[in-house]
Amino acid sequence: MSRLIVISNRVSRPGKSSNQGGLAVALSQALRESRGIWVGWSGEVTDHFTGHIGFAEADGVKTATIDLEEQDVDEYYNGYANKTLWPLFHFRIDLAEYERDFEGGYNRVNQRFADCASPLIEPEDIIWVQDYHLIPLGQMFRDRGLKNRMGFFLHIPWPPTRLLVSLPHHTKLVSSLFAYDVVGFHTEEWLESFRHYVEKEMGGTVKGDYVTLGDRTIQAIACPIGINAQAFAQAATSETAQKMHRQVRASLQDRALIVGVDRLDYSKGLEERFNGYARFLKDHPEYHRKVVLAQIAPPSRGEVESYQQIRATLDALAGRINGQYSDVDWTPIRYVNQGYPRDQLAGIYRAARIGLVTPLRDGMNLVAKEYVAAQDPDDPGVLILSRFAGAAIQLKDALLINPYSPEEMSDAISRALDMPLEKRKARWRAMMDSVETQDISWWREAFTSRLMAAQDKTQLSEAETAS
Repeated sequence: MSRLIVISNRVSRPGKSSNQGGLAVALSQALRESRGIWVGWSGEVTDHFTGHIGFAEADGVKTATIDLEEQDVDEYYNGYANKTLWPLFHFRIDLAEYERDFEGGYNRVNQRFADCASPLIEPEDIIWVQDYHLIPLGQMFRDRGLKNRMGFFLHIPWPPTRLLVSLPHHTKLVSSLFAYDVVGFHTEEWLESFRHYVEKEMGGTVKGDYVTLGDRTIQAIACPIGINAQAFAQAATSETAQKMHRQVRASLQDRALIVGVDRLDYSKGLEERFNGYARFLKDHPEYHRKVVLAQIAPPSRGEVESYQQIRATLDALAGRINGQYSDVDWTPIRYVNQGYPRDQLAGIYRAARIGLVTPLRDGMNLVAKEYVAAQDPDDPGVLILSRFAGAAIQLKDALLINPYSPEEMSDAISRALDMPLEKRKARWRAMMDSVETQDISWWREAFTSRLMAAQDKTQLSEAETAS
């Protein structure tokens, strides 16, 4: 079979670490099966970029990494990726920063990825590029003469046309996607936004899954990512998870736990979540001393000012709410700025009566699926989920809310706490069926099967010439 070449911003080193995410596990499995290579940034900074590739192999997976200069990291990663594309694609045009140096650094680093990865790629290899950091990489490969089948998957939302046009050189960026054979999105909403832009701004045409721009036609599909549901459910019953479960329950003193687990990011709706919980405490004094919100929010992208601001805001908000409602032996919010290994996290999920997943905008959100997978089938908790998360399309039996509305959040928390066991079990079973059916392996196979079946551009052009 053809080798799979996965290219992403960062490379997850293979191994048996319980911290490996579902995407890393799924891609590692595919790479082992195909004798493939995972290419990306090492996460290290060098004084001078040399193009040196660091090769490693562990657990049957080969990796190839490069170091970047500090200027690369500032302009490509902290700049264009996380100050320009990330806020814009999450509908936060007010936070997006447009600087020529950012765009220049983004293109420069993509060129460096293309230069370093091209010699590693053989004619029959299949290339799968991951996420918004590397949108133009496919076109750069084509410019270097690569004729391989290539796919791209966007793990974040695709913004509406009216927002995307605010990006300088937006047409150039989008047109570079037509170098790929298959482009994937999590939901029909993100896919439809992409199609709308191509039709209205670029004069392209859409016919089923095929999108045509000029003489280039690609498949654009909705393919929602999942988790390794079976492995996560097993992790929730592991000795480590059970120990964490007992520790959490003992600390609660029979109080109900509401849990939120999110990277510290403005798109996750953490400020709105705290305000919604405060509204619940105001509306339902009968639940004082009977419930605790544990918000786990490991910091990220600390060099970006907007992330520094959200952390300061949450610190102050948690302090204000606790100051207003705490008693000598009860603190209504436990706000924790650290992450936990997967098996410990599974134990925390299982201990929680409510999973509170309320992003303002999210491509998918796998925390919602992890919470479902970790539950005790005989006594499951209730998932409260933002209708603006991609996961809401699949997890229709969650309590779906508008995260901007404190009243809706308050009502949903009350409803979840009062929900009878039989209703909790029925809702959980329906969600678990979805999580198990469309798991991480389903996602990987659904996308790569399209890509492997795609007629590569050389064959297509040769066939057209012959006819």
